[in-house]
Amino acid sequence: MRSAHLLKKTTEVICVSSVRNLNLLEYQSKELLRDSGVSVQNFAIVDDLTKTNSALEKLHADEFVIKAQVLAGGRGKGWFDNGFKGGVHLTKDRNAVTNYVKNMLGHRLITKQTSKDGILVQKIMIAESVDIARETYVCILMDRQHNGPVLIASPAGGMDIETVAEKHPEQIKTVPLDIYHGIDDEIAKDVCTFLGFSDPDILNKAIYELKNLWKLFVDIDALQVEINPLVETTDKQVVAVDAKIAFDDNAQFRQQNLFALEDVSEKDPREVDASRFNLNYIGMDGNIGCLVNGAGLAMATMDIIKLNGGSPANFLDVGGSVKEDQVFQAFRILSEDPKVKAILVNVFGGIVNCITIARGIVAASRNLGLQIPLVVRLEGTNVTEAKKVLAESGLPILTANNLDEAARKAVISVNT
Repeated sequence: MRSAHLLKKTTEVICVSSVRNLNLLEYQSKELLRDSGVSVQNFAIVDDLTKTNSALEKLHADEFVIKAQVLAGGRGKGWFDNGFKGGVHLTKDRNAVTNYVKNMLGHRLITKQTSKDGILVQKIMIAESVDIARETYVCILMDRQHNGPVLIASPAGGMDIETVAEKHPEQIKTVPLDIYHGIDDEIAKDVCTFLGFSDPDILNKAIYELKNLWKLFVDIDALQVEINPLVETTDKQVVAVDAKIAFDDNAQFRQQNLFALEDVSEKDPREVDASRFNLNYIGMDGNIGCLVNGAGLAMATMDIIKLNGGSPANFLDVGGSVKEDQVFQAFRILSEDPKVKAILVNVFGGIVNCITIARGIVAASRNLGLQIPLVVRLEGTNVTEAKKVLAESGLPILTANNLDEAARKAVISVNT
């Protein structure tokens, strides 16, 4: 998801960039908006070609937008594995909608943001087109500099907002918000007037939309709700045409129903598997599996492996509060990957107790019947006792005193 990174010198705001683990499809974001009272286009979802006509019966417009629902940008300029071009189409011919759905549903869409194999399209959104008279931009997000939420608005909607901020800073309005007070009528009216909603009736509708956006932002524990564009239509309506939403992963315990919506079909199954045990996994193309604690240590470990002529198979971070069972699950995920020919464990025990790691390694090696070389480098809390656990296990574990030695041994083990 693209965040609204605006230049500090033009907007006096530096927006927070967060790792977004929860990914929702476009139609799901629009459902959230609609449920909070924000006006969106009427739409229907098709997951079976035979349902196309029944979906169209729910829509009443002179023109329709047909969009492939995948988690990737550049859909309009993408192409399908069957040669069909474009994951976004516009038509006034109701009969043509079925043909568009037929060419997209069940086929793989390739865009500049996907792999060369593309993403399988399992859902199509058919939406009523709106006649746009004017486009604006609105974003509510948590901002570290202001220690809370800010509202960013611009009458130059439908454009790259960073470019607007750089070239026309006067077209950006930034309003720090009180988390408890939010967006009231006064703030909303001031911002909507700045956005150019001048007709009294349309202005009142825009104020209503802005207040409902704030309600959504709070209700779903959002880090960012970006509407680009928020449009004024020719029939004097205010509609959120496109939305980008970033979620606070730390609020998952409060938003379990929301996080349950995530479509994991596009994710690496190993990544999904790891997340079930609070492990962070990213697959790579090499043959040395990496188990570490901490993202920085993971990066350093992969770099050292490369410097020693090897190639990492993954990034697997067990975190700072890891338990023995999580170590076991981490080993299981690594050992089930046929590309992994050796495993390198690199743990610096600060918060993590090295004994916990050592016991987890021994249990996993025995229970999984590990058949590939295992190199372990431990340092930190209770490291002496941990090394004793490894030594007394009777398992063929290669130990190392430092990271460079560990990487060397791992590379040698896969080349012999």
